[in-house]
Amino acid sequence: MEFETSPDPIKRQAAHAAGFDPAHAWRLGWLAAIALAAAAAFFTNAGGWPIWTALGAGAFPALVALMFARGGERTQSLLLVLWAVGGALAAVLTGGVSGAMAAWCLAPVAAASIMDQPKRLAEGAALALIGGCVAALTQLSGLAPPEPTGPLAFVLGFLALVTTGLGLAAGLLIGRRRQGARDDRHTSEIIGLETLLDGLPLLAVAIRGQGQVTTVRGAAPLGVTTAELLDRGLTAAAAPGDRQRLSAAIAVAHREGAASLTFSPALGVERVVGLDLVRVAPNQLVGVLRDITGDRNREIALDQARADAEALAAGRARFLANMSHELRTPLNAIMGFSDIMRGRMFGPLSDRYGEYAELIHESGRHLLDLINDVLDMSKIEAERFELQRGVFDAREAVQAAMRLLRVQADGANVQLRGVLPPGELEVDADRRALKQIVLNLVSNALKFTPRGGQVTVTAHGYDGVLEIIVADTGVGISPEDLERLGRPYEQAGGVEQRARGTGLGLSLVRAFAKLHGGEMTIESRLGAGTSVSVRLPVLLAPLRSVTIGPEPAADILAAEEDDKEDVAPSPTSLGDNVIAFAPR
Repeated sequence: MEFETSPDPIKRQAAHAAGFDPAHAWRLGWLAAIALAAAAAFFTNAGGWPIWTALGAGAFPALVALMFARGGERTQSLLLVLWAVGGALAAVLTGGVSGAMAAWCLAPVAAASIMDQPKRLAEGAALALIGGCVAALTQLSGLAPPEPTGPLAFVLGFLALVTTGLGLAAGLLIGRRRQGARDDRHTSEIIGLETLLDGLPLLAVAIRGQGQVTTVRGAAPLGVTTAELLDRGLTAAAAPGDRQRLSAAIAVAHREGAASLTFSPALGVERVVGLDLVRVAPNQLVGVLRDITGDRNREIALDQARADAEALAAGRARFLANMSHELRTPLNAIMGFSDIMRGRMFGPLSDRYGEYAELIHESGRHLLDLINDVLDMSKIEAERFELQRGVFDAREAVQAAMRLLRVQADGANVQLRGVLPPGELEVDADRRALKQIVLNLVSNALKFTPRGGQVTVTAHGYDGVLEIIVADTGVGISPEDLERLGRPYEQAGGVEQRARGTGLGLSLVRAFAKLHGGEMTIESRLGAGTSVSVRLPVLLAPLRSVTIGPEPAADILAAEEDDKEDVAPSPTSLGDNVIAFAPR
């Protein structure tokens, strides 16, 4: 037989605390009583084998219980079975249910009562009933030995009654002590919980019905008193203007299980109290009140700071837009007069003055480009920029932008290539914005591409999306700069490159892409060049599969003949859909 020896964590807690174990004492007393009965049988010489066997059957479960008293549930069940078998056997051997030791049929009940699990009483009672039935059947069938007589019968009967009664008494004592220990533990837990609640930096309240406060724990927020809550109820703690809202919140909590609101307390209308309600039982709520005046003040301050920042940003955008507009008027006059001087319309100029006129015109054009960028970004930030959408061939806008930058590419000794499809790229977009996207991307690429390098502009369409890719063989962009690029006035590169712009090029490209519902992505690696992709969902029709040779490609370029005066060299055809502007 294998017994479990893992102790029950609750077992005999009260008895151990007092230094006395009634269950252990009862088992020892049981064995002592059997020893006395055995001595009486020996000295009276009235005992036969049934008597000695009955005494041994009663002693065996007590000995086993002393050895495995701290076992687990399975061990306790096996011990009850041993008590039932031993008690029933002793009763059978001493005359059955009417014999001297019939009381030992109740041994399982006595043993179960001293165990720390009340459910064992049911097992003990069932086993006792089975043992009693076995003893009765044995007696009725005539198989039971004759019951003892004389003084020995009295000793055995007294032994059975006393040991069984003491077991039941010990079980009662253990139960009372166990219940007392549990009551003490529960009282300690309640005291600890009350101490915890009283130390909370908020107020917990128990609410019955429509606002009757039955219990309060914790620190009341300023403007609320616990006496007023207990006397007048929860709604009376709110300012008169908030009481109806508070009553409605209580009704919602009863109906839906939870509710929250904020209100001003009656004794401090300048403060704000937050209340959270939870239904814990029918017609019973638990609520938590806390002072959130500081939180509300911080929210108000944050909202005010946000409004101030937005107003400042809007004012800055309006200022930049107005200033850019005002600056363009005199700048256009400067460029016009310098253009007249360059063309010597009113007479010859010396070479030095002609050079100055060229510098004035070039600087004015550069300044005008910067002002246009600032103006566009200001309008976008002020949400005043409106797209002028129209249907056109996107290739025309790309080619026009490339022609405008041809002189800059020649000056930098960089080859500018365009890879365009042979069929039309019909889009519904803002022509100027699309042209500006290409101008800004190519201009940036030219700034960061060394002499002898190459800038490639690719335009193609798929699934209703127009994609423009500008790739260069320049110095590349570091990962740190990549995180900043695309935000207004952010620049990358050295001092020389930064001095040649405002940091608005890529931010304008990103803004124009978003206005069209698209996006811009940048891929770059130091020393390996940069590739910027712009995807716009503006394509109207799929590409037509048409084979166009070098001559038709030249015709496409000739469609922009009106820009020819701004173009120095002619485009060079590199294939069916590739055009290039070779440096001089």
